[in-house]
Amino acid sequence: MLQQHGLGFDLSTAPLVTKARTRSISAENPNGEKGQGGKESSNLGVGRKGRPAITLNQGEEVTLAHIQGTGVIQHFWITVADKTGRGHAAQYVLRDLVLRMYWDDEETPSVEVPLGDFFCNGFGVRTNVNSLPISVVPTGGMNCYIPMPFRQSAKITIENQHAANIEGFFYTFNYTLVDQLPENAAYFHAQWRRESVTEIGKDYTILDNVKGAGQYIGTYLAWAALERNWWGEGEIKFFMDGDQDWPTICGTGTEDYVGGAWCFNNMKTNEPESYSTPYLGYKFYKETTEIDAWYGHNVPMHGMYRWHLPDPIRFESDLRVTIQQIGHDHTKLFERSDDISSVAYWYQMEPHEPFPALLSANRRWPR
Repeated sequence: MLQQHGLGFDLSTAPLVTKARTRSISAENPNGEKGQGGKESSNLGVGRKGRPAITLNQGEEVTLAHIQGTGVIQHFWITVADKTGRGHAAQYVLRDLVLRMYWDDEETPSVEVPLGDFFCNGFGVRTNVNSLPISVVPTGGMNCYIPMPFRQSAKITIENQHAANIEGFFYTFNYTLVDQLPENAAYFHAQWRRESVTEIGKDYTILDNVKGAGQYIGTYLAWAALERNWWGEGEIKFFMDGDQDWPTICGTGTEDYVGGAWCFNNMKTNEPESYSTPYLGYKFYKETTEIDAWYGHNVPMHGMYRWHLPDPIRFESDLRVTIQQIGHDHTKLFERSDDISSVAYWYQMEPHEPFPALLSANRRWPR
């Protein structure tokens, strides 16, 4: 039974008692030790909220969790104090913090994503998200329920590439330790990419160079529409298991891929309308307040997600995912160039191919 392995837990299995051991890591118990939480002192005395958070020094990479043994991370929560940094860069904290995860003592991370983008907050703005695997609630309480199994160890780090120290980084990792995992339990991966100006006529790459067996479970897109008119006619493509020129799976349009239709427009106001559901959402829409110096108009920013949990994209040997930049000027389709960031979420058996080098902090900043 999967629930005995820390996987497959839901309401129907809630009454079933197993021998799995529940543990939790936070600033109050940084090693998740049994009977060792909450010992720090505050002005109220010993054990009275003495260390609820940590300080991230500028340029420092901190190990948040290092777990030995076999288990599954089942939930984690992170939030960052609002008042961080100085000057115009202060708003970019969510892109200046880099989240990394390593499974079974691997040398290269299986997860390497700016903190905000991992939680579907891609423009440096705290946005509520009401999906099943990712939930972001007021104000900036970021939760992840994606199960992350490991057989030997799990290490999770956060690197502060911000321009200043960050006072007040809060976190909790809830996990279960088990005797063994099913043989087909794969490892969680997530990768961030960005092209600040995409190439005309060339599809944007969300993910490539995935080798081995696994399943693709989700996409987050932070899309700044640089050119005028409607931006979302591009089709997403999944090239798998030897596909070359043509994909096995091809979508019908960008808003269609995240479950929307007809430019996300509210039929009464004729303006984009946001939504957030368990598996798909168009949760963020905003226009820049200043005119873009190059493009000569306000740049609309769009944040959207699609989870393939009931319908994972299964692959046996390889996977590549791309999306087109195609617009419509109310008369015809046209090729366009935009600013796109993305997060790909997937499971695969290890080892994985090394990720492309992460862009420097200033090249990750949104417009």
